[in-house]
Amino acid sequence: MFGAIELGGTKIVCGVGTETGDIIRHVFIPTTDPKETMTSVFEFFEGETIEALGVGTFGPVDLNRDSETYGHITTTPKVKWANYPLYEVLKAHFQVPIVLDTDVNGAAFGEMTFGGATDVSSCLYMTVGTGIGAGAVIDGELVHGMGHPEMGHMIVRRHPEDMSNGVCPYHGDCLEGLASGPAIEARHGKKAHLLDPTDPAWDIEADYLAQALVNIALILAPERMILGGGVMKQSHLFPKVREAFRQKMNGYIQNPYVNELETYIVPPTLGDFAGLKGALALAIKKGDVVHAGR
Repeated sequence: MFGAIELGGTKIVCGVGTETGDIIRHVFIPTTDPKETMTSVFEFFEGETIEALGVGTFGPVDLNRDSETYGHITTTPKVKWANYPLYEVLKAHFQVPIVLDTDVNGAAFGEMTFGGATDVSSCLYMTVGTGIGAGAVIDGELVHGMGHPEMGHMIVRRHPEDMSNGVCPYHGDCLEGLASGPAIEARHGKKAHLLDPTDPAWDIEADYLAQALVNIALILAPERMILGGGVMKQSHLFPKVREAFRQKMNGYIQNPYVNELETYIVPPTLGDFAGLKGALALAIKKGDVVHAGR
């Protein structure tokens, strides 16, 4: 048995599962202050025997193992969690290997291990909801670098019909500031799921997401791009994003992946469990590496 934690800004999902990806038991826990939240997390795992624990967390988070603040959540707008030593708290409680990464990196890894990207060697996972984040797996390895990708904060061209200021507290009109759920609500006065599918608001949203996906396709060249999160539950958005992507790419890349956009830009096969199963995949596939100290 393996443990999995998806630490989100509004809720946490904890679960235990098998090496085949089956979730045996899980629970949803509201994300409140760290002490209350982590107490509930520990209560869920009480009495469970697990071989390793995978954790996918909201960020930014320090993933540099040589850093004194490894595993700390850093400059999050969630004030109570800023500079929280997540890894240290988990390590003090669980006497097993712990694999920590971002929630979106975990979701990408989960889709490649158990979901809709098992037939490719690289994929992107982007969540579009309260915020926007993206993770990637290239040639079977999670993308890191000096930290971890923050693709939700890339700069995009403003749509000519968008007069909003953008809602990102750091950048204003970055991708998250213009295309997240709160950005849609600020621009149009209602939550995304309350907008009519024919509302021109969706053309603006598709434009921003397509810009981001074109940028990512040109930089990382993933063989599949998976879009999840609350906003992407509006299934009518996918055809608009694909068409906007096609127009913006303008035939520059020609290969079997990009030529078939209905199988290139897709919703997550694992649905709402992409993050949790991603954390489970991290525990299963990466736990031995952490245990060996590599």
